[in-house]
Parts: sequence; C-alpha cells; structure tokens
Amino acid sequence: MFHKIKKIFPLEDYKLLVQFVSGVTKIYDVKPLFKWKEVFNTLKENGLFYDVSIDIGGNGIVWNDDVDLSCDELWENGKTIETPFDGLISMGDATSIWGLNESTLRKAISYGKLKNGIDVCKYGKQWVVSINSMIREYGEPDK
Repeated sequence: MFHKIKKIFPLEDYKLLVQFVSGVTKIYDVKPLFKWKEVFNTLKENGLFYDVSIDIGGNGIVWNDDVDLSCDELWENGKTIETPFDGLISMGDATSIWGLNESTLRKAISYGKLKNGIDVCKYGKQWVVSINSMIREYGEPDK
C-alpha cells in the first residue's frame, strides 16, 4: 500500500508515535538502533531525539544531516496500535492517494455516493473520509 508519513511525535523512552497518511498509527522503538549504528547514539545528547521532523514529501524522518529513517523502516518495524481514528484520512490525502480532484469527492457527497455521517464527516473546515468507503467507491489506490 502507501506508507507516507503524516505526523511524528517523539515519546519517552526513545519511542516514536508515527501517523501514516493511510490512517495507520504505529509505535517505533529507536533504542535497538543505538547498538546497530553508532550515529544513532547522538540522539541521546542534548535532547536531539525530540527534534525529529518529517522530511519533505513524507518519505522519512530526520533529526539532522547525519541521522534519519525511511518511512519503510518505520512501517515494517513499528508496532501498529489501535486508535479511534484508524482508517480515516483527510479528503486532501484521499484525493492525492487515489489521484482524484477534490471536487470529485465533494460531488460524490452531494449525490449521495459517499454518505455524510457514514462515509465522510466534516470537522470544522476539514472533511474526513474512511479508507473503506474510498476503496468501495474508487477501488484500491495505485501505489
């Protein structure tokens, strides 16, 4: 599927909470990397671990020019956790993933193809759509 990173949150004990665009949330433990490669030990210094950010495009995370991780590493070795928001994505992310125009989804809502309150919901100015309803109406997304 797709493993683009949407948000990253550093947690205690050198763990990361990773939210993927696909609506999946995982916990990634960085501690095993301290033994694997010396450069990761710099994350223990001066609170560098908490300065993590998502690289441009969401294909990985970075701390500095020397320390980074790919989205595939986080996906494959992170532990999936259940949240109340699993399977929900923003309409903007859905249009990007499925290669649609946002007006296509708005029309699908107005014509009843995507049912408001069941398949989609608006929170403030942001529309959220379920991945299952997107697959039902538009098929599996291209990689």
